[in-house]
Amino acid sequence: MTSRTLTYVDLFAGAGGLSVGLERAGFELNHAVEVDADARSTFAVNRDGMDPSDLTEDIRDIEKRNIHDIVGDESVDLVAGGPPCQGFSEVVSPDGSDDRNHLFTHFINWVDELDPEAALFENVRGMQKTAGGKFLSAVKESFNQMGYEVTHRIITASEFGVPQHRRRLIVLASKNGREQHPFDGFEVNPIEEPSVIGAIGDLSDLGPGEESTVYATEPQTVIQDDLRGDCETVSSHIAANHTDDLVEKISHIPDGGDRTHIPDELQPSSGYHNSYSRLKSDEPAVAITSNMSKPSSARCIHPFEDRGLTPREGARLQTFPDSYQFNGGLQSIRKQIGNAVPPYLGEALGYYLKQAVYNTGLTDEYRKRVQKIRAGALTLTEFEDQRREIGGFAQQATLDFAN
Repeated sequence: MTSRTLTYVDLFAGAGGLSVGLERAGFELNHAVEVDADARSTFAVNRDGMDPSDLTEDIRDIEKRNIHDIVGDESVDLVAGGPPCQGFSEVVSPDGSDDRNHLFTHFINWVDELDPEAALFENVRGMQKTAGGKFLSAVKESFNQMGYEVTHRIITASEFGVPQHRRRLIVLASKNGREQHPFDGFEVNPIEEPSVIGAIGDLSDLGPGEESTVYATEPQTVIQDDLRGDCETVSSHIAANHTDDLVEKISHIPDGGDRTHIPDELQPSSGYHNSYSRLKSDEPAVAITSNMSKPSSARCIHPFEDRGLTPREGARLQTFPDSYQFNGGLQSIRKQIGNAVPPYLGEALGYYLKQAVYNTGLTDEYRKRVQKIRAGALTLTEFEDQRREIGGFAQQATLDFAN
């Protein structure tokens, strides 16, 4: 295997979750595209020497013939991204009529012009069924006509060390056959799935409307230690200022419980079926969304405290490092976090691409990263005791990640 620098562009980049993962796996960002001003600012402020104006804003404004000039190179190794997924919701657009569905044509244009060895995108699993699957079929056919083999699968984020049961569609198009590295079976396969409290338990307790910039304890688990890094203070750990009436309602709900525990006289008159529910402390969270602080709209109540999640807690459950700064108002920050690709997932995909597509070996540093992600739920003491026994990816026969 050879070692080389792999370049990529990130389309529909959002706050940069996928890029965080790919960069951690050793990919080098060439260019990014993001229409939302706050997300562009977040993406740029977290990367040395980058300004929001360095990113392309609206992909729809870019003519195909100008893509090379914008990127600055004739080609890159990877075109990646997460085109807006709301239009593929079976609730929002079961017939595929949402205009956002057609943004895929721009993704295809960039792949066609840049001719990378591979293209990768993430989306909601509903894309498989929207309009009878015609959009996914059209994407596959477009890639096939450009000479790419296409494979896709539904993944669960917790299989990649992410402390949430987020289920998403991953589509990979490549020019390099993967007979020795099938797309199925590349999970990190954590020793134990990291839990909600395993991920956020070192953050300070807060009441509604409160904020803290200090940690409550030293890191207790591997994932807390990894995401905390060298940070000495916490940002975006701000609780929504719930009404007394709402606090009274949710105070009756136990760890992992739902609205059925609220007394009849306090029962909410509206809300989604999974609203007014607490996350279970010792299990991964459900999918984190922009409603992470709004108990009436999502299963997002802290396991023990009478409030929704803070943006930093949401970012932890998405596996953003604590050093990652989010720009914009609280509503915008929650949206950026909820819409992001979990960085741990992006990192695992990066390692898979290196093996399966680019025939690039992994350094000891990257192997240790896989080991740490697999061990995220362990205490720091357990990790030290078991380090020698913990391998890399689970499918050793498929992916060459043996110690």
